[in-house]
Amino acid sequence: MKQLSLILSIVATCLAGVLLYLHINEKQAPARPVVAAPAGGGSASFAIAYFDVDSLENNFQLYKEAMSRIKTKEDALASDLSGMEKNYQKKIAEWQQKGNTMSQAEAESANREYQEMQQRFAARKQEMEQTMENIKRDEMAKIRKKLEGFLKDYNKERKYNYIFSYVPDFMFYRDTIYNITPDLIKGLNEFYKEKK
Repeated sequence: MKQLSLILSIVATCLAGVLLYLHINEKQAPARPVVAAPAGGGSASFAIAYFDVDSLENNFQLYKEAMSRIKTKEDALASDLSGMEKNYQKKIAEWQQKGNTMSQAEAESANREYQEMQQRFAARKQEMEQTMENIKRDEMAKIRKKLEGFLKDYNKERKYNYIFSYVPDFMFYRDTIYNITPDLIKGLNEFYKEKK
């Protein structure tokens, strides 16, 4: 009987040692998130992917064309505003040439006209800035819609739960194994060429 209790003590000590060893090794291994099975008996697998926004912007033809359209419109509006400013500067130069020869009524009229010019210029500048914001928002909405549509089709085979866009200020670590940027750029450009 004494030997049985000795054997059981040795076995218990060995088991405790093995459990302690496993517990310590588990603490040192990098933690993997445990994903609970979804309600309703669905699969417990969890897949994510990401794409690099900068690479997409540099390589997606639709994005490049949208930026070109925005730049063209921006240049046209800036030229319009610059022309308006040159006309005003010309008028101001005329007033300065008259300078001392202007009557008090002419000076007051010139001052009112100058204030109206400043208001018109400020209003036109604000209107142009709003126009540019609307154009940019509309172009980005079109690109986002195309991207979301493509990702929906792309994901039918791959079955990702989430696809994130990688933006350096938002995500601090990424494992390149989940990077779908090259696939995405290739597929989007092919998709865009077909739709064009």
